[in-house]
Amino acid sequence: MLRIVKTGLFGLVGLAAIVLTVILVRGTLEAPQSADPAPFIAKAREYDATIDRDEWGVPHVFGKRDADAGFGIGYAHSEDDFATIQEVVIATRGQLAAIKGERAAVTDYLVNLIGVWETVEKRYESDLSPEVRRVIEAYADGVNYYAALHPEQVIPGTLPVTGRDVAAGFIFKTPFFYGLDKVLLSVFEGRIGRDAGLSKEGVDAFLPSENPYPIGSNGIAVSPARSADGATRLLVNSHQPFSGPVAWYEAVVESGEGWHVAGGFFPGSPFMLHGHNATLGWANTVNEPDLTDIYRLTINPDNENQYLLDGEWRDFKKRIATIRVDLWGPFWWTVEREVLRSEHGPALRTPDGVFAVRYAGMGEIRQVEQYFALDKATNFAEWIEAMKMQALPSINYIYADAQGNIAYVYNAQFPDRKPGVDWAGILPGDDSSLIWQGYVPFDVVPKIVNPNSGLVFNANNTPFRATAANDNLDPEAFPETLGIQTDMTNRALRIEETYGEDRSITRREFHDYKYDLRYSESSAVMEIINGLVAADAAGDPEVEEAQRILKSWDRRTDVHSRGAALAILSAEPVITARIRGQVPPAPMDKLRETIEHLKTHFGRLDPEWGEVNRFRRGSIDLPVDGGPDILRAIYGTKQEDGTLTAHGGDTLIMFVEWDRSGKLLSESVHPFGSATTDSNSPHYADQSPLFVGMRVKPVRFTRDALKGHVEESYRPGKREAADQ
Repeated sequence: MLRIVKTGLFGLVGLAAIVLTVILVRGTLEAPQSADPAPFIAKAREYDATIDRDEWGVPHVFGKRDADAGFGIGYAHSEDDFATIQEVVIATRGQLAAIKGERAAVTDYLVNLIGVWETVEKRYESDLSPEVRRVIEAYADGVNYYAALHPEQVIPGTLPVTGRDVAAGFIFKTPFFYGLDKVLLSVFEGRIGRDAGLSKEGVDAFLPSENPYPIGSNGIAVSPARSADGATRLLVNSHQPFSGPVAWYEAVVESGEGWHVAGGFFPGSPFMLHGHNATLGWANTVNEPDLTDIYRLTINPDNENQYLLDGEWRDFKKRIATIRVDLWGPFWWTVEREVLRSEHGPALRTPDGVFAVRYAGMGEIRQVEQYFALDKATNFAEWIEAMKMQALPSINYIYADAQGNIAYVYNAQFPDRKPGVDWAGILPGDDSSLIWQGYVPFDVVPKIVNPNSGLVFNANNTPFRATAANDNLDPEAFPETLGIQTDMTNRALRIEETYGEDRSITRREFHDYKYDLRYSESSAVMEIINGLVAADAAGDPEVEEAQRILKSWDRRTDVHSRGAALAILSAEPVITARIRGQVPPAPMDKLRETIEHLKTHFGRLDPEWGEVNRFRRGSIDLPVDGGPDILRAIYGTKQEDGTLTAHGGDTLIMFVEWDRSGKLLSESVHPFGSATTDSNSPHYADQSPLFVGMRVKPVRFTRDALKGHVEESYRPGKREAADQ
């Protein structure tokens, strides 16, 4: 057996020497053994799930028990995206570098650093109800069953997937949505004191982002007071990557025990994370409260494994994380790094000292419990009771229901901090009074319920602008210790300028406003563009031409716009750097770069936006409307030919409506289709033309609505289990 020990974590310092050693030594590794499929196939006898796939391939999962439905959604999702579910499991176990190489070592270290599995082992039995454990274990059994039938897709050592894996995935992922990963990395890399940025980049949530644009989300609810026909309407419009571990999968799940939902699921999640049930629904958007605190620890000069707290030296809890890293073929090396924990939380040694981090969600395992309660809520009171669990560390909620109620909750586990302290700075680590022990009660969390305006919204903006001006929350009513954001996005501004200006919104207008293509005159983009137009061109004829194009640009991002490419490619790098806490480039420098880019690849400074902004999936290559921070959000990656290929933004979009009598109407669209990774499936890209055309399809929520639209129906496990 070849085993190489390396003490670094992220860099490839000395890798050449290691590779040379590997070549000279050349050994054979003991690969993990594949699991025997027979027990997983036999396990299917315990479940009875039916999967009906509609004409779009969307699975409608039915089961008498919640556990049957959980098994069915685990199997159905595995049929469409087993590779990503498997990767999520491996990453959550802290074993991703073993299959993805050195770059994934950071993921494995974070799993160890925040104590994912310590939390699971300590709290799985005590904090999760038997009902929830049965569902997440059934989901795992559905994944295992699919894997048993397709052993060629299974990475050895992955099976069995367990309910603990499912719970661990939520423990690991949820803090990343408010940016914990970026904070931890900023400490480790010696960048403390700078804005570490949000995990909004629409990426593989487990790895550092390489995407050029930040991503957000939209959520909007309109009550009968603001609709033209007395209906209640909800927009579910999260902005995620099109693929990967935090990409949406659409399904309808129904059990005989009251679990009946339609909406978005992440790989590894048996629960609908946002969407609707028969009587209510909600949309989620990322929020940005201050939920982490960094402490500088004083280390004992005579013992580096002790820190000062309240005048006494305390021992770190210390262990070694061993991370296996794939090289190529049968060769690998190991990273060994200490994992420290103080009374504050995870601790890191850096060249600037030792720092500890305390964060919302630390030691929390009940995320699955709260999601299941939200899924099963039948009215606003039950939904609020589920929210009061406060197991989810962040994320905005935009709510609507069949009774005409609407609400907005700026949800977070807000640390119950001591007043009079600069919590935004680096805190002294020797004072235990600064180590907060719990969260403020739900009653203190910012929320708006049934405002007179009949409108609530969020587009990753401040909660203090979430409805009409007269109904907005007063910032003075909330303590500074909550660290509530105060920023606005273009999308939020345009919601105010569209939905917010219309007191009688029709179904058509509700749809059309969502696909608004303009930048607000008050947006950051227009601030930059106006500055470029007013700048001294210094006699440069190309800059003068660019200024004329920008001045006449109509602020729209439709495919025929002849100013959007110049504007967006010049302004967005500046805005992105600001968001990420980086030193932004000079706008004029970016304008000159964009001029050269457009001349080189398109032969002119004003190509149509659709020539540049493309949607590509399989054989589909189409111009697409929208752009960064547009309500019709499209984020693209530059290609060698100078175009952009959309990689994220609008993903699963849902328009949900209850009419005056409470009758449900639901429509949706996915950028790809249900077969998210199966390029041979007819549903690999069948929704893409709808998506690009800003159109939707029906959500067939009930069995009656599904009649006549079933493309395929089957009961996973019954035939194979009977053959055993």
